[in-house]
Amino acid sequence: MKGNSVRLPQTAPALGQERRGHGDKLDRRAEAAIVALLAHPTMPEAAKAAGVSETTLWRWLQRDDFRKRYREAQEKFFENALRSLLSATTDAISCLRQNLRCGNSSAQVYAARTILRYTFKAREFLDLESRIALLEAALDAREEAERDGHSF
Repeated sequence: MKGNSVRLPQTAPALGQERRGHGDKLDRRAEAAIVALLAHPTMPEAAKAAGVSETTLWRWLQRDDFRKRYREAQEKFFENALRSLLSATTDAISCLRQNLRCGNSSAQVYAARTILRYTFKAREFLDLESRIALLEAALDAREEAERDGHSF
């Protein structure tokens, strides 16, 4: 920081705002660390891949702004992975359907059991999703009524 302002040790500046003659170096390093955290299973591996110390990586993970960016990156990564899995679902179902009539009774039973299991799981998921939505709507209505001075 410039001028007469004093920086307290407890206060961490937002990522990218701590610039000491290196432009957006912290931003680039933080983004590299986020990519490394997504690509490597351990902190030491991620830190090494990002070119930062484990201590720096750990400190960044304590910061709300870094954790928020990391969480957003995780969500995007997961969405892309899910999209890829969903695109393969049709092929997987076709494969299971072919195995229902392949002539090998073991493969036929396995395919039938798999199809039934995931059909029931999907149904259960949809039912739970619907019930949660109803509960959330009821909770929202209750909170709104309480804000308006009504009680239940």
